[in-house]
Amino acid sequence: MNAKKNIGLSAWLLAWAVLTTVHTAWAANIPVPAAPQLGASSYILMDFQSGKVLASQEPDQALEPASITKLMTAYVAFDELQRGDLKLDELITVSEKAWRTGGSKMFIEVDSQVPVEDLLRGMIVQSGNDASVALAEHIAGSEETFAQLMNQYAINLGMNNTQFQNATGWPAEGHYTTARDIALLSAALIRDFPEQYRLYSEKEYTYNGIRQHNRNNLLWRDPAVDGLKTGHTEAAGYCLAASAKRGGMRLLSVVMGSDSEKTRAEETQKLLNYGFRFFETHRLYQNGQELSRVEVWKGESEEIPLGIGQDLFITIPRGQYDDLKAETDVLSVLTAPIDQGAEVGQLRVLLGDQIQASVPLLTLEAVETGSFWQRLTDSIALWFHDFDE
Repeated sequence: MNAKKNIGLSAWLLAWAVLTTVHTAWAANIPVPAAPQLGASSYILMDFQSGKVLASQEPDQALEPASITKLMTAYVAFDELQRGDLKLDELITVSEKAWRTGGSKMFIEVDSQVPVEDLLRGMIVQSGNDASVALAEHIAGSEETFAQLMNQYAINLGMNNTQFQNATGWPAEGHYTTARDIALLSAALIRDFPEQYRLYSEKEYTYNGIRQHNRNNLLWRDPAVDGLKTGHTEAAGYCLAASAKRGGMRLLSVVMGSDSEKTRAEETQKLLNYGFRFFETHRLYQNGQELSRVEVWKGESEEIPLGIGQDLFITIPRGQYDDLKAETDVLSVLTAPIDQGAEVGQLRVLLGDQIQASVPLLTLEAVETGSFWQRLTDSIALWFHDFDE
């Protein structure tokens, strides 16, 4: 009977072989300075693909978000559209409450009927509070009920330090969020609704004969910036959630509590420039990609392919890609039957002695129980295997 191969060894070797073929041109090793200090109460810089935080200050401090709140209002509306419960050409009757809502407006008229698509642009481009309330009332019956819906979505997205009281960001007791939670929400908007996200790059919108400019000044200053949302109240200060993409790398920044419209744009630009200058993001492995084959005992097949359940991205200091290492831990004995998608080990990627990513290794196929003869011979082999150990 042929001896079994050493379980786990081929997994490590193949994982490293895959890793080293991802990138063929090394950049110069660039020293990474400390992140810039910003004039803001709280901020965060995060890579969109890997989720790695590149810079932050008080990212979990609960603060009033002002009109950045409308990112969640949009997320709920986009999800309604995706599920077919809302249509872009669907007409919404404007209530007196929506018409009377203070602050920034798209200037919809009471009792008029406005298509959902117009209200979305009015909310996103013009930051219309009236549009936000009209959408909230139509989707949930009242703004108060809609706020409960917003909070449920926040829980689902892992926004653990957020609570909404309204759809606009109008100051209210118990209405707060954090820079980290807004970064998570921004990532979810881009990931889950890429078509609708394009609205955030529109620089102006005209409704009812009134043309208004997008308040995100970075759309004019930096061609890499393609969204997201500004906010301002006296209590919240000037806030800006922004996203920019250069090459294949997308960064998310959130600046909260700056002292002017000019400052929030300048500080956001500092964060984005820092991230793009000193870091790089790579996709190491793809969802379902075979990383190794390990042996199975007592099965119809003698081997089973292993991989991961989602694309694996890492963000590292620029020029340090060649210092990465990959290693795996696989269960010493895999015995059939084995389901597809079973977790049988861990894949780790390290930079020096620092773990950059650790994800489960999953079986990419199922293996059924083998014949009586296969089970018998493998049982004998396992007895000797255990004896040797």
